[in-house]
Amino acid sequence: MSFAGIEALVQPHLAQITPYQAGKPLEELAREMGLTDAIKLASNENPLGPSPLALAAIQENLSTLHRYPDSHAYYLKEDLSRHLGLAPSQLILGNGSDEVLDFLVRALVPPGGEVLSTNHTFLMYGLLTQAVGGVFREVPLKEMRVDLPAVARAVTDQTRLILLNNPNNPTGTAFLRPEWEEFLYSVPPHVTVVLDEAYIDFADDPRVPESLAYIAEDRLLVGLRTFSKAYGLAGLRIGYGFGPSVLMDHLNRLRLPFNVNRLAQVAARAALTDQLFLERTRAVVLAGRAYICRELERLGLSYTPSQTNYILIGVNRPARDVYQAMLREGVIIRAMEEYGFPEHIRVNVGLPEENKRFINTLARVMGLNG
Repeated sequence: MSFAGIEALVQPHLAQITPYQAGKPLEELAREMGLTDAIKLASNENPLGPSPLALAAIQENLSTLHRYPDSHAYYLKEDLSRHLGLAPSQLILGNGSDEVLDFLVRALVPPGGEVLSTNHTFLMYGLLTQAVGGVFREVPLKEMRVDLPAVARAVTDQTRLILLNNPNNPTGTAFLRPEWEEFLYSVPPHVTVVLDEAYIDFADDPRVPESLAYIAEDRLLVGLRTFSKAYGLAGLRIGYGFGPSVLMDHLNRLRLPFNVNRLAQVAARAALTDQLFLERTRAVVLAGRAYICRELERLGLSYTPSQTNYILIGVNRPARDVYQAMLREGVIIRAMEEYGFPEHIRVNVGLPEENKRFINTLARVMGLNG
């Protein structure tokens, strides 16, 4: 069969999708560039690595890899239930929180149905909507923050999902409790609101709301969280969602058997108990974030104040040029043109010596007095 023949068999709206471009692995970039001491500050990963208790649990379970995992992740759900104060029936686990997003879009958005979000946010929202033939509508940010009143005004009879990232990736900004409550109570009953809280563990403003406080069986609200960031388990791909039991039951009907592997389950259970590691992660990130911001001010560079483990930085020149120059120096960051910021870079907080190297390298490639 010819390529044209194959294309005729595929759903036509799939041709409009541009695949998500993840950053290359550190090892691959180092090999390509001939680098021996590269550091990666591009993917918002935990600078301390994985939770030590999670690592120990993985080691203990390596000999069981010939066994299928528990398809329903019973024990992890029980642990999460106690941790969150929710019933197990209100939970769903995914191969990363991205998979739970996929379930939500597939379950709730018919062809031509509308998903409402913002511009300058997580790229997967639009891609998942396109994959089901839905319509993705973006509401502009206001001063780099989600404009909740504007989102509320943008709801139509065709809107099925509202996807909000709080704190928002890539800006790092967060909306606050009063505006969130006013928004939530204004959403019509045919719309499900999804609050993606991948970075909530790094928010240090007590006014930032958490979805948990608003979850109810009679409210179409879903919270999403991940073990990738604060717990350092990005390589295991495990996340979860929580919301009304009836909706979670329907999402589970879309879930493939064994979608969360055995090692991910045991590591996540152990990580939940590793409060010391979580506190240390927050301390390192918050201190590193403050240091980078102070240094950016000293260098005269603009940045967006962040409630996350990364910072969006204006460089007043093509971001791709800065990215390439930093890469040649062995410092891997993210150029943000695909997010609609052609003159911004994003850097995640690393270890203290990595943060210092980032600042010194950035000053050098920008021709600033470091």
